Amino acid sequence: MTFSTQKMRFWSPEVRELEPYVPGEQPKVTNILKLNTNENPYPPSPQVIEAITTILENQADQLRLYPDSEALSLKQAIAQQQGVDVSEVFVGNGSDEVLAHIFKAFFIQNEPVLSPDISYSFYPVYGQFFQIKTKKIALNENFEVNVKDYVQPNGGIIIANPNAPTSIALELSDIEYLLTHNPDRVVVIDEAYVDFGAMSAVGLVAKYENLMVCQTTSKSRSLAGLRVGFAIAQPHLIAALDAVKNSFNSYPLDRFAIAAATASFKDQAYFETQCQKVIENREALIGQLQALDFHVLPSKANFVFVRHQAIDAKDLASQLREQGIIVRHFNQHRIDQFLRITVGTDQQNMRLVTVLKDIFAHNK
Repeated sequence: MTFSTQKMRFWSPEVRELEPYVPGEQPKVTNILKLNTNENPYPPSPQVIEAITTILENQADQLRLYPDSEALSLKQAIAQQQGVDVSEVFVGNGSDEVLAHIFKAFFIQNEPVLSPDISYSFYPVYGQFFQIKTKKIALNENFEVNVKDYVQPNGGIIIANPNAPTSIALELSDIEYLLTHNPDRVVVIDEAYVDFGAMSAVGLVAKYENLMVCQTTSKSRSLAGLRVGFAIAQPHLIAALDAVKNSFNSYPLDRFAIAAATASFKDQAYFETQCQKVIENREALIGQLQALDFHVLPSKANFVFVRHQAIDAKDLASQLREQGIIVRHFNQHRIDQFLRITVGTDQQNMRLVTVLKDIFAHNK
């Protein structure tokens, strides 16, 4: 929706210039196969449903009361599952809110914050929102992060690992390189997709005082609808996030989100089983797509980033949509011939492959 300059006179000058993040489409019609927003195709742990039901059946009266502002039960569950101390855990209303607090707490510096030129598109939005200097560092010709490019004056570093939308992951040795060569700046590793085959940097937190790891329950724990994210770092960094949170929204998580996420972290066996299913589905899908002449970047996420050898990506996305399948096309320099495709169930992936075969046969 657009407004006249006269109507926008009520807006703050900074808001008039904002270019907001554009989330993946959430279609309002049924019978659509959504492979565009990297949601988990499998349901959350049954213990999550039980936790929510318990509140509704036995604790409904408590909904009139504020939730625990510290979400201590959730922090304890995360700490136990991640092998860290409770004082090293911060929770927020989705990892996007956690990232916003990170930008506010650490990145308002004289030098620019460094991030890849092809990465999560919310990073430059946060930079503009908080009026932070930013600098994009180009991925190499294979769409990989070259950590040596980040050895330059900066106000902080943020890298998604695995990267989005490319799906490529860094090794822990590369992350250590960033940490040791930027000892006076916070290095943020955004691990939204780490549980699908990459190595988490959480194990490095005890060693590096400038490391902050950010994760989410939206992907691997199938809780995108509840909005729970968290960060892990040494206590002095967590304290800065607490200061920002309590100056902005001191009760970010509601009772349902706290209870459900806590239950999810306590059901480790279910979590591991579901992650493995997605990994197996991904590897099978990669083979099927390669057989259809797609170039597929090496993925450690719950999605694949692919380019067909002969068909324009935008046209292909449009043809898939006509058949009831939505994938993500980025109209962006260097990647405008790629599609990001979420890994679905076996049946969903088979539907995608079948439709692709029909499209290619029709285009011959």
